[in-house]
Amino acid sequence: MGRGKVELKRIENKINRQVTFAKRRNGLLKKAYELSVLCDAEVALIVFSSRGKLYEFCSSPSMHKTLEKYERCSYGTLQANHQSAKETQASYEEYIKLKEKHEALQHLQRQFFGEDLGRLGLEELEQLERQLGSSLGQVRSLKTRNQLDKLSELQRKEEMLLEANNILSMKLEEINAARRSHPWAAEEQNITYSNQPAHSEGSFGHLHSNGTLHFGHNPGVTAHQRTVATSEQDVHSLIPGWML
Repeated sequence: MGRGKVELKRIENKINRQVTFAKRRNGLLKKAYELSVLCDAEVALIVFSSRGKLYEFCSSPSMHKTLEKYERCSYGTLQANHQSAKETQASYEEYIKLKEKHEALQHLQRQFFGEDLGRLGLEELEQLERQLGSSLGQVRSLKTRNQLDKLSELQRKEEMLLEANNILSMKLEEINAARRSHPWAAEEQNITYSNQPAHSEGSFGHLHSNGTLHFGHNPGVTAHQRTVATSEQDVHSLIPGWML
């Protein structure tokens, strides 16, 4: 006859419970040892009795190193997944906060433009009016400050131009005063010197040379007369002496 199925439940008899624990504990330790030897596996077994007594088996030299390896392989992955889930949750919460803040700012902006005011009460309207008045005051203050800065810049440029104008006026007065005190310096002084060649070739013989040296300026002689005289002298210088 085959062995009947054993019902798994707590053994009420204390002695029988202790005997069963000892037998199955030894069998479990033996199976762990056989598994480590036959399959070249790293096996660690920890058993605590009902009284808290520790029974352990480890195929490696150090149970502590095996437990560290177990923590790295198991709890490290769990912690990484847990950390990733926490970061995702925190990012989502931050997104919700930013979205709500953005919507509130958009609603406030529409109210500043005079929209969506139907649901506001008297106190909210007064608060909105104060905010608009404060904003308008800041805008006007900034505008006034910019205008004053621009005016100061224009005044500075005006002073620079006036100073430059005064300098130019002083220089012009000095030039005019110098002209009035030395009128002869403005007159034109002309010195004309003409020289004729002393020798000629062939049957013409000795050429007549005529040199004229003019010093100073004769107001009675016009420019046209000076030009005609110079032309005549040039002609005489080119004609041989025997033809004159």
